[in-house]
Amino acid sequence: MARRPNLILFNPDQWRGDVLGHMGNKAAVTPNLDERVRRDSVSFGRAFCQNPVCTPSRCSFMTGWYPHVRGHRTMHHMLSRDEPMLLRRLKEAGYFVWWGGKNDVVPAENGFDEYCDVKYRPPIKPSANTNYHANTAWRGTKDSDTYYSFYVGRADENLDEDYYDGDWANVRGAIDFIASSTGQDQPFCLYLPLLYPHPPYAVEEPWFSRIHRADLPDRAKLDVWEGKPSILRGIFERQRMGSWTEERWDELRATYYGMCARVDAQFGLIVEALQQANLYDDTAIFVFSDHGDFTGDYGLVEKTQNTFEDCLTRVPLVIKPPSNVVVKPRVTDALVELLDISATIEEWAELPPTHTHFGRTLVPVLSGETEEHRDAVFCEGGRLHGEDHCAEKQSINESPDSLYWPRLSLQQSEGPEHTKAVMCRTKEYKYVKRLYEADELYDLTLDPLELVNRIDDENYSRIREELSSRLVRFYLETSDVVPFAANRRE
Repeated sequence: MARRPNLILFNPDQWRGDVLGHMGNKAAVTPNLDERVRRDSVSFGRAFCQNPVCTPSRCSFMTGWYPHVRGHRTMHHMLSRDEPMLLRRLKEAGYFVWWGGKNDVVPAENGFDEYCDVKYRPPIKPSANTNYHANTAWRGTKDSDTYYSFYVGRADENLDEDYYDGDWANVRGAIDFIASSTGQDQPFCLYLPLLYPHPPYAVEEPWFSRIHRADLPDRAKLDVWEGKPSILRGIFERQRMGSWTEERWDELRATYYGMCARVDAQFGLIVEALQQANLYDDTAIFVFSDHGDFTGDYGLVEKTQNTFEDCLTRVPLVIKPPSNVVVKPRVTDALVELLDISATIEEWAELPPTHTHFGRTLVPVLSGETEEHRDAVFCEGGRLHGEDHCAEKQSINESPDSLYWPRLSLQQSEGPEHTKAVMCRTKEYKYVKRLYEADELYDLTLDPLELVNRIDDENYSRIREELSSRLVRFYLETSDVVPFAANRRE
């Protein structure tokens, strides 16, 4: 490659992998991503994260390590200075790294100088009214069925005509950076980790009204909780949304879809900026989320840290290579993991290996050379009994006033709810090993919504044994990493 490509890492938070128009979802309004997949990009319909919450997932795709390799299993155990990190590697290799948006990957006390040339701070502070974690009038009374719902709906119409929040601020900053990069010899990496569509579920016009409620796909609905992880029933009871009608759920889901539509529009602005600066052809673009969201499935909102339903673990992944790399635009059903992103970037950025990691380059899939990449994908979370330092007590006080109390209160208990667990998923089956309660096994062909746990069904005994054995091999292959630099013996 004559010149290393520029890199765009467009990384929205908590976007489900099924909310994409080109995946056949009639309710999804994602014209910009759909157009790229028609023209010059590949969308991975079976891309999976390695942990279903923010920090562990980001630590994984930024290192190429599974969360268990160095214990990145909580929101408060980020990357240490002695651990590899993709952005730092790019900066050290001569890339100009611009980072605009959330963190959730490196400790705040360490700062950002090692990892980027610019940690963008918007010159104009967004309105406090657009922060629905702080502006909580939407929650209702403490005894209501909206108090833990995360549902706002149409964003505040009383704001200025030009709605302005943190995501819009960072997108505008990214556009300005792209415009200023024309003619520069130094390649850049633009990392744009947005907050949307992370709940609270709120979006301004025109995106709020662009979702046709009648086109929404069916929710995953449970009649009984038998066979499902105990934390799901516990969250359901604490969120108190069992009285919601389908019409109310549709409004919540449509708002989430509107948030995804807004993110797609912002992505379109980034593409337009690259084209106007004559940088599009020389730029590799990665669009991916860190994990998904329940969005009403199983009567739940938000996420969990140790369950692995596809709505949480399957994420969007769309890749546009630089123009001198062969690509076959399409949707592929190859099984891939987010840590494959770092391996692909390393190949294009000509970064020699400096540490053992478990990502695999996606270049052969992008070119159409193969539709097979992995035989299984893995996701993990939870904690051991007695791992008090992994209970995320930094995130919640003892009061149920916290918006996240239904989940975090269970994570802090010593019952089975927050058990350490791991998923092994193939194209046809999903097996989950749970330490302190029953395992799970789903036939994804007959039961794509994962409603019936077949772990005790003897008709699936062979599948259960095969996936259990595959899980053992996974841990043998990834249980540790040996530093590339050897010590001198005396």
